[in-house]
Amino acid sequence: MMLNRRHIRVKVMQTIYAFNGSESDDLKRDEKFLVFSIENMHNLYLLMMSLLLEVQKRASQDLDKKQKKHLATTEDKNPNRKFINNQVFQAILETETLQESFKNNKAINWELDSEYVDIIFKSIIQSDVYKDYMQTRTSDFKEDKDFFVDIFKEIIAPNEKLYDYIEDKNLTWLDDLPTVNTTILKLIRKLKTSSTNTHFAPKLYKDIEDKQFAIDLFKKTILNANAINTEIAQKTKNWDADRIASLDYVLLQMGICELQQFPSIPVKVTINEYLEIAKEYSTPKSSIFINGILDKLIKEYKSEGKFNKVGRGLM
Repeated sequence: MMLNRRHIRVKVMQTIYAFNGSESDDLKRDEKFLVFSIENMHNLYLLMMSLLLEVQKRASQDLDKKQKKHLATTEDKNPNRKFINNQVFQAILETETLQESFKNNKAINWELDSEYVDIIFKSIIQSDVYKDYMQTRTSDFKEDKDFFVDIFKEIIAPNEKLYDYIEDKNLTWLDDLPTVNTTILKLIRKLKTSSTNTHFAPKLYKDIEDKQFAIDLFKKTILNANAINTEIAQKTKNWDADRIASLDYVLLQMGICELQQFPSIPVKVTINEYLEIAKEYSTPKSSIFINGILDKLIKEYKSEGKFNKVGRGLM
């Protein structure tokens, strides 16, 4: 699966942040936007996977051109096809559901955007990783896979022009790109000769509960906002409300909602998740501030017997 709970929380945070700024009171519409922005991640995965096959196609065209040259050398006539024949490409091509998705996906049109295929292709063939790999004409599965991991990690994923292209295509994809790239890298690393032809067609959510968690966290945070805001106000009396970064406010709202409304999520997990998200998305001091407030609330809930956590080890 592609999504973990942290990424789901980030998506909810972004949607609530947008919701708060839009003066909208159409909860249903914003919930739809949330589900769409999560599911749109799968389109980014398809875009990146189809790019890999476009690079293979581009390499193949390159060899064909050389063979047809007027003054073709011996190497041109009998080229080294090791890159094109890499077994990772083969495994991707054999994932039928993926091929179907490529055909049906309107966001993918590499013929229009072929310059990006060229950029990636040229970066690969100019690299030392490629030159080392192409020194022989045959390779085993392990060598193919190690090479693929290296080019993906060192050349494709960090490419800035590709990054700009993705940002232009869809703004929400920028936050999804690290998750999608990590998913692809994991799948390449885990590929075995015995892998099934669904290996490169991962599910978006781990299970139906994860999708429901996204919707519930969004709705419960919005619908309980007044009560939650009162709690925040009591705990931040020495703080000027305008000085609290609006993103921190959203993270606090979500954290408090999770502590109160999600009995099966351990307190520690909630705290850790929001501190990590604050470190990544907000100001340097945000996690200290959020930790302080949530910590006060937890002590209070415990002493007043307000916690309704179920299961062992949840406090």
